[in-house]
Amino acid sequence: MKANKKMAVGLSVLMAASVMNIATIPALAEDDDKVITFWNVGTEGADLETYELAIKQFNENTTSGYTIENVPTQNDKYKEKLVIAMSSGECPDMYTTWSGGPMDQYIDAGYAQPIDDLASQYKLQDKYMEGALAQATYKDQLYAIPVKNISVAGIYYNKALFEQYGIEVPKTVSELEAAADTFVENGIVPFTLANGPKWTGSMYFQLLAARKGGLEPFQKAAAGEGSFEDECFEYAGEKIQEWVNKGYFPEGFNSMSEDDGQAAQLFYTEKAAMYLIGSWKTAAFKTDCADGGSDFYDQIGWFNFPAVDDSDADPSIMCGTLGDQFISFNCTGDKLAAAVEFASYLSSDETIDQMVNASLIPPIKGIEEKITDPLSQQIIEAANNAGAVQLWYDQYLNPTVANAHLDGNQEVFGLTMTPADANKKMQEAMDEVLAE
Repeated sequence: MKANKKMAVGLSVLMAASVMNIATIPALAEDDDKVITFWNVGTEGADLETYELAIKQFNENTTSGYTIENVPTQNDKYKEKLVIAMSSGECPDMYTTWSGGPMDQYIDAGYAQPIDDLASQYKLQDKYMEGALAQATYKDQLYAIPVKNISVAGIYYNKALFEQYGIEVPKTVSELEAAADTFVENGIVPFTLANGPKWTGSMYFQLLAARKGGLEPFQKAAAGEGSFEDECFEYAGEKIQEWVNKGYFPEGFNSMSEDDGQAAQLFYTEKAAMYLIGSWKTAAFKTDCADGGSDFYDQIGWFNFPAVDDSDADPSIMCGTLGDQFISFNCTGDKLAAAVEFASYLSSDETIDQMVNASLIPPIKGIEEKITDPLSQQIIEAANNAGAVQLWYDQYLNPTVANAHLDGNQEVFGLTMTPADANKKMQEAMDEVLAE
């Protein structure tokens, strides 16, 4: 999405210009138009069905006189579209984004309004997990509604291939590497990866760094009190390049598309044994296998990223977000009230049941009581037991720093830049932001 869920990949120059331009645009005045334009990335499957159900419920129950115009766009294209809209003053009435630095910038630019009172009216604070609401809060005010899914990174794996080669679920990185070596020896790609959008490869970097040094090095570096040249970041980059050299990833992975399903296809066809990706993929797996008349879904297992050997970092830490999308509101008055009313149906019992049936894990209090899918049960258990959930780097960080990380990390994967040089460029970007 990141899916994970991710902001403005490959748009460093555009984003830098956008940040300067949007700061000069005043907050939107109340609009008398009775159509609420809603931008999102729910183009198909459970994502699209969730929004369509909420729209249906809104249309059947509202007395506001407003209607919803649903405008879904494919994930990576959406990021570019949103950045351009923000820089040109054409922001829609409602839009989904990802929490963290970019969302905060849109708020500062006047492209999102606080919704505390309206959220209280629909008891949304009582429905959503506190951690999810915290990621939707800025300067002690609620500015967004977390929707659809707990999105955390983990490793999906082919249980049949593991059994065939006598491999147990790895608990440490050395055990993970032993499994990967076995697959390479038998002509199977250990990890499917489509790193064209860059955020997919970032998951490896984040988890390796967290397993090596915990979250403190990242938190200090992001606050300007530490450095992205810390040894845990160097370890992450060096391990990535070691794995590339050992053939752990598919040929041409750095130019493959995640949105086009190129990584998933290698997994489905059993050419790849493992898939490190966000937990939103569970729903896609279920849909794809059902549509294809396959029982492959029953063959999929999941495990949390294993611990680094001899590290005392908390191995339960996860990377991701409690809500894979956050709906922000760029309207006022009656239109804002109607927009929040529509969003409230995304936490209705009927909508939650539909999401759960599609193997999504809504960030709703007590959701584990509704979960019966084995994969989702494992994921929610890991999320509930996590010592912390680190927001994706490219959401947490200032866009300039995030893009430096994404660009540099892709080059690390491509063996065209050393980990030390990539981390240095990331720190230089951070120093520039701090200087500003």
